[in-house]
Amino acid sequence: MNTAYQDSEQHALLADYDDIYLVDGRRTPFADLAGVLRDVSPTDLGIYASRALFEATGLPPEDVDAIIAGNVAQASYDAYLLARHIGLYSGVPQSRPALQVHRLCGTGFETILQAADQIKLGRAKVVLCSGAESMSRNPIVAYTHRAGFRMGQVEFKDFLWEATIDTAPGIGMGNTAENLAQRYGISRDEADEYAARSFAEANAAWDSGYFDNEVVPVENAHWSLDGYNDRGLKLADKASRLDRDGHVRNSSFEVLNKLRPAFGGVQTGGNSSGIVDGAASVLVASGDYVRAHGLKPLARIVAGSTVGVPPEIMGIGPAPAISALVTHKQMALNDIGRFEINEAFAAQYIACERELGLDRNKVNVHGGSIAFGHPLAVSGVRLTHTVARQLQESGEQFGISSACAGGGQGIAILLENLN
Repeated sequence: MNTAYQDSEQHALLADYDDIYLVDGRRTPFADLAGVLRDVSPTDLGIYASRALFEATGLPPEDVDAIIAGNVAQASYDAYLLARHIGLYSGVPQSRPALQVHRLCGTGFETILQAADQIKLGRAKVVLCSGAESMSRNPIVAYTHRAGFRMGQVEFKDFLWEATIDTAPGIGMGNTAENLAQRYGISRDEADEYAARSFAEANAAWDSGYFDNEVVPVENAHWSLDGYNDRGLKLADKASRLDRDGHVRNSSFEVLNKLRPAFGGVQTGGNSSGIVDGAASVLVASGDYVRAHGLKPLARIVAGSTVGVPPEIMGIGPAPAISALVTHKQMALNDIGRFEINEAFAAQYIACERELGLDRNKVNVHGGSIAFGHPLAVSGVRLTHTVARQLQESGEQFGISSACAGGGQGIAILLENLN
């Protein structure tokens, strides 16, 4: 580990788990910014994914002891109630409490780690974890007008853009990737070659049917809850169905290499993560519950780690998070058969790859967020569910999901395939 990050690794927040499992998961397809999901509340996206999960597994929502859900950018007037409403309108009994968490791009991971913590403490046996995000509904905001404004002093800004700027170093997230590109000598061609791989692998996975057991098509929906207001979901543009990730497309190196730099360096709109809307949910359960119901979970949750890194190179976060995790478990990186590392930016991923010395053939083998998009609170749920499924496919024993987070953080989860 680079000496610049040794302190991060040494001060990682680490957690061990023994008999706790990721049972299964489902997600919506991700729709491009201002696409067919543009009018849908993130709460309703979370409800949709959760209801689909219960339907797919056949597990009764009545068995859920708690809901832990995450959302980064508030995108509806009832945003404070997102976690609670996901539980209620998914059929989870009113008596089950809900917790809403927020760790920026690490939020989805945090829902799973919080669930594992609750089970480890004996407070729950089954937890519904959900991440939901509507980037399209990020508002145009004014934070300083509550007490009125003077003539000519009205100021509204685009939250979706302004929120990408870390006001501590005074730079945007894309610029942090450019900082890593300079530190690690990453060229524009290398970034575009990696992005082309992400798109190609994602296309191949969709065409092969790999996502049939992970992604559920979204159709117009209506939900009733006795004694309360109805909720629903309606696709825009008179669409009746969304059944595939909209950002996944044929994007060759030659096409990507023609795009203009977005931040004055190697990063472009083509080799950065897509801005999309969507949701994902998983069930986390205790071993007692799994055995009592004869379940075959996807993976055992072994451990988790969270670290802080310098904000100006926030994208390096997965490197110390992963390193701390394998060191803590007295393992080697070669013991890990599959990795899912969030592709916030191509240069950001490549920097982590070089820092850790990763074998690219083990990482994001079915595409990554450059292709699928990165709905902030959703990605950690998707990545963890995806790597669990990859372990089933490959027969490898251990896998890690990981991501960086704005402000300078890294998070990682270690899973074990028991089949």
